Amino acid sequence: MASQPFDFFQQMRRGFGQILDSAASDGEAETTALAGRAFGWFESNIAQHGRELEPLACARGCPTCCALRVTATAPEIFTIADYVRKVSATPQGARLALAKRILATDARTRGMAPEDRLASGIACPILFEGVCVLHPVRTLACRGHAAYVAAQCQGAARGEDVTVELSEPHHTLRALVQNALQAALRDKGLAWGLYELNHALALALEDTTRREAWLAGEDSLAPAAVDEADLAALAALFDAMPAPA
Repeated sequence: MASQPFDFFQQMRRGFGQILDSAASDGEAETTALAGRAFGWFESNIAQHGRELEPLACARGCPTCCALRVTATAPEIFTIADYVRKVSATPQGARLALAKRILATDARTRGMAPEDRLASGIACPILFEGVCVLHPVRTLACRGHAAYVAAQCQGAARGEDVTVELSEPHHTLRALVQNALQAALRDKGLAWGLYELNHALALALEDTTRREAWLAGEDSLAPAAVDEADLAALAALFDAMPAPA
C-alpha cells in the first residue's frame, strides 16, 4: 500500500480512470477489468499487511455471515453476472441452477432492511454446502468482512447481543478500494452508487442490455440501489480532492 491512505486512494482512482479511458472493445472486458483491478488491489495489499494480524476465524466452509445483506458497485455486479453465465454453461454449473437460485432468493429478500435480512437466516444463493461457488469474483464487501472469533459471528447470527471483533485493516482497505472505484466512475459520468447484490444480479441476469446502458451513463441498476452511504457527502469529499494527474 502507498505510504499514506490518500496517496493509495489517488493511485487507485487514477488506475481505474485509465481503464475507463482505454476504450475497451466491449463492455464485458471493461467491467471485468475494473472489478479485477479492485479485487487484485485488495488481495495484494491485505496479503502484504495482513501478516501482522491475529489469525482470522474466516475459513472455507464457514457461511455464518452469508445471510448479511451485501452491497456492490456496478462493475462488480456485471462481473459476477458474467461469471454466473459462464459457470452455468458447464454441465456441473447447469445442475447448480445459479441464476434460478439468485432470482428466487431476490424474490424473498428484496426490500428487506439489513437487520431483517440477517434475522431471516436466508442464505446467499451462491452458497453450496457452505462454500461460495463464485469465490474468485466475490464482492469487495465480502472480502472486507473478516472476523477473529467464530463464536461471536454465530451468536450475532442467532440474534444475540454480542460484539463481533472484525478486522479493521480489512474494513479500511475495502473502503479505500471501493471509494476509489466510485470516485473514478463518478469522474467519468457513470452511476457510482451501491446496489443490493441479489436484486442487482437478478436485474443483470434477466436483461443483458443493462451493462451497455450503464456504460452509456444510465443508472440501469437503479431499482437495486441502496442508500447505505450519503452519496452527497461522499461526492463533496471527492470534489475536495485534487483530480489525479
